[in-house]
Amino acid sequence: MTLRFFCLLACQLLLVFACAQARANDVIDITKAEIQSSEEGYRLNTAYAFDLNHELQDAVQNGVKLHFTTEIEMTRPRWWWRDEKAVLAKRTIGISYDVLTRQYIVATNGSVPQPFTTLDDALSLIRRPARWLIAPKGALKQGEVYNVTLRMYMDRDFLSKPLQVNAINDSSWRLASNKKYFAYRAE
Repeated sequence: MTLRFFCLLACQLLLVFACAQARANDVIDITKAEIQSSEEGYRLNTAYAFDLNHELQDAVQNGVKLHFTTEIEMTRPRWWWRDEKAVLAKRTIGISYDVLTRQYIVATNGSVPQPFTTLDDALSLIRRPARWLIAPKGALKQGEVYNVTLRMYMDRDFLSKPLQVNAINDSSWRLASNKKYFAYRAE
């Protein structure tokens, strides 16, 4: 009886672990996040780790354009008042598939779209985006410490209305990172 109980318990624990692992695949991991000072201002250098699940891969290959939005917020703590919001910026990168040319197209707002032959090559541009100018040179006070909040998610607001309804009800359309917090001393 006790051996049977422990076997059943072990099977249940394995099932719980497998479900947790399957759910963990729908998360974007922020593997690198740093702010670099440049002549133009402050740039965000990031890297992400994620894969599209089967439903999202099918959607892209059937002509649905997916958008990934990165949000960054930098605040300067103040003891006498609310924190000062120094930087609040968003950037969206879209990925689509052109059936005629059989190429994946990745485009950032305001840039020339780039074609790729494979989905993995196209996703590599989203996983390791170019350094992004988030604030001009004088936006931060030198020597001050800023609290940085960063996150990335698949932005369902860009989908057509019928797909938005489907995406709200289907967990396979929820691809997002947890918020990453770190401190930055302005240079």
